[in-house]
Amino acid sequence: MPLALTLFLALAPALAGCGLKSGSPMVDDVVPGPRGSGRPLHGASLTVASKNFSENIILGQMIGLIFRAAGAEVLDRTNLPGSISAREAIVNGDADAMYEYTGTAWITYLGHEKPIISPQAQWQAVHDEELGKGVTWLPQASLNNTYALAISKKNNARYHLKTLSDVAELSRKDPSAVTVCVENEFAARADGLLGMEKAYGMKIPAGNIGKMDAGIIYTQVSKSDSCLLGEAYTTDGRITSLNLDTLADDRRFFPNYNAAPEIHSKSIEKWPAIAELLNPLSARLTTSIAQELNAKVDVDGEDPHEVAKDWLIQEGFIKEG
Repeated sequence: MPLALTLFLALAPALAGCGLKSGSPMVDDVVPGPRGSGRPLHGASLTVASKNFSENIILGQMIGLIFRAAGAEVLDRTNLPGSISAREAIVNGDADAMYEYTGTAWITYLGHEKPIISPQAQWQAVHDEELGKGVTWLPQASLNNTYALAISKKNNARYHLKTLSDVAELSRKDPSAVTVCVENEFAARADGLLGMEKAYGMKIPAGNIGKMDAGIIYTQVSKSDSCLLGEAYTTDGRITSLNLDTLADDRRFFPNYNAAPEIHSKSIEKWPAIAELLNPLSARLTTSIAQELNAKVDVDGEDPHEVAKDWLIQEGFIKEG
């Protein structure tokens, strides 16, 4: 996820040596559903991890519940503070599995400056390089939590914007119409607003750029005429709840942040059934599904564990025991 890039370096010094000290057993009485694969993890003791934002917690809970239904004893260490602690848990074997994002791994963990345009090629490059670090990446989901610009459906009824190229054309025809609200960092980053303007050949006047916290951006775009467009994350539940449209990155400027299971390699060597259990889950996860599930937590206030469990039951991956 893009936000992970902003938090990683700031949190790294404080968290690098902290280790994992907490966690609780996952005690749900669940068994495989119609889409399940029996109980091939009977006898396994596995730890699941996640970062500390709603989407990643939900995804971590899904892994844990599927492992639990497949017969494993599961220790829940989701909601770890920041990217580095969860990352190190997988590398060191303190945790067995979590969902990570290809762009975060490629740029932040592996240190590459330029993203790979093809989502599959970027996943493959991450997969290949991570094997040498004792980490195995399973196939990615189409769920892509990357940057986007959002506009209210009300305002878009006037402008009919579908792509960032449409925004560039509007900025040339009517510069005063294009007002954008973004976070401070996004405004200055080469892979943020500055780079986007260059990639699309647009120049937004400084007076048309509002800088504010991420949470405020969504409501301002939805309710205010001062922000025609706003920085958004493509899987954010507020996109749907606030009736916003996101504009397609038709020149594919922003990095891909596809979610994929990241597994400690020794764990999957011992329990190869992990792949057959998680691959169907990733194949089902989409950006729109993530929006819906994130909204249940961030907008409706539901518990991430229950959101994950209800969805897995609905989709037939697990059922109550």
